[in-house]
Amino acid sequence: MSAPASTPGLVDYDEVVERFDPVLGIEVHVELNTNTKMFCGCPTDFGAEPNTQVCPVCLGLPGALPVVNRAAVESAIRIGLALNCSIAPWGRFARKNYFYPDMPKNFQTSQYDEPIAVNGWLDVELDDGEVVRVEIERAHMEEDTGKSLHVGGATGRIHGAEYSLLDYNRAGVPLIEIVTKMIPGTRERAPEVARAYVTALRDLLRSLGVSDVRMDQGSMRADVNLSLSPRDSGVLGTRTETKNVNSLRSVERAVRYEMTRQAGVLLDGGPVVQETRHFEEASGTTRPGRRKETAEDYRYFPEPDLVPIAPSQEWVEELRGTLPELPWERRKRVKAEWDLSDEELRDLVNAGALDLIAATVAEGAPSGEARSWWVSYLAQQANTRGVELAALPISPADVARVIELVASGELTNKLARQVVDGVLAGEGAPDDVVKARGLAVVSDDGALITAVDEALAGQPDVAQKIRDGKVQAAGAIVGAVMKATKGQADAKRVRELVLERVNA
Repeated sequence: MSAPASTPGLVDYDEVVERFDPVLGIEVHVELNTNTKMFCGCPTDFGAEPNTQVCPVCLGLPGALPVVNRAAVESAIRIGLALNCSIAPWGRFARKNYFYPDMPKNFQTSQYDEPIAVNGWLDVELDDGEVVRVEIERAHMEEDTGKSLHVGGATGRIHGAEYSLLDYNRAGVPLIEIVTKMIPGTRERAPEVARAYVTALRDLLRSLGVSDVRMDQGSMRADVNLSLSPRDSGVLGTRTETKNVNSLRSVERAVRYEMTRQAGVLLDGGPVVQETRHFEEASGTTRPGRRKETAEDYRYFPEPDLVPIAPSQEWVEELRGTLPELPWERRKRVKAEWDLSDEELRDLVNAGALDLIAATVAEGAPSGEARSWWVSYLAQQANTRGVELAALPISPADVARVIELVASGELTNKLARQVVDGVLAGEGAPDDVVKARGLAVVSDDGALITAVDEALAGQPDVAQKIRDGKVQAAGAIVGAVMKATKGQADAKRVRELVLERVNA
């Protein structure tokens, strides 16, 4: 939402787009899901005890020598190919020098003037079907930094904290940084374009299997560059860079807020300061960080301890052959196969359900049942937990198995929801939950006949109505049996037995 015009320093969003042209640029950092770090053999497991996944190399100790992770290079090439980039036949790593406590070497091993992939593009579809081509300047390899934990204070940031703790487990984790060229001409749709681009990129990377792209865990982070120019002037304004935006919604909000803030500065006659800014999730605002460095400030020079990267054309083509069906191609296919309207398809995509449904269908489930589970009951569970649908602790294979158990008559729909609850609670796979909770449908006629006879004996007036031809009265007996069996009886079979026993 745009900030109200009465807020000091901000301009109403409609006025911003009447008077200024926004120019976007987006840098996305993606942690790769390799087993080990970029330049050493330390594991990359998320959530390990602090400083337990470190060694002399990623701690930058004297005499420790790095070695490039081949799997990370493969992932970088595959990402470049999927983004329609040219893959460089030769390139070097460089040292990017700057001091920060969570970077143990006081430099970051990155690629500077010789990135692995250059000059690509990604077509991004907006909600109304309009397609915007976002040009990719480069995708380069580097290593992640460690993580600072600021203790005390109200914000969790360094300002106002009593002290800080450093966890170097993340230091050295392989990163790919994907940098767009300037994205002009977005006008009032700039926030929407930014969100759509990051969404499409996340979907692409997930389909490649190179990262879990969990923005909530920091394995995918977006830096949003934005500047404003007087409308139709063609003059580039001064940009700001909002760092480490960690959700799709926040990407859109950060662009919108920066447009209203920068417009306020310019209309007051002041200059926009070139700086990094931090996005405040709670308020939807940005605040100043540090003045933005230039390439010269980082004093780049070639990394002397690493040999150049020189992927052969044969290797590149071999990796091209591993690219999966891309998300937008899959959407076109499933739209036809599942007979979806544009609106239905868009709803599934926006809910983050399409890939999950497709994977459930691939496990053997009918598309209708798969859609019903993911967009109804499981979507409700995700909303209750405050997580994305894909973050639920249940797999498409689990959902497909539940659907199979219902189709075979081993579970009712009501029991199936209890099974899903058990899987979500960490009680195991669906069959394990059925066994542990005793949820299988009671299908033994002997047990059902006993329950039916007891229900008929308990409600003789209802039994007489059935005998008199009021068959709909059988519902009361069926309900009593279902209650007695805790919902585990096959209601259809119970009804058949009720009519048989009354007539007998």
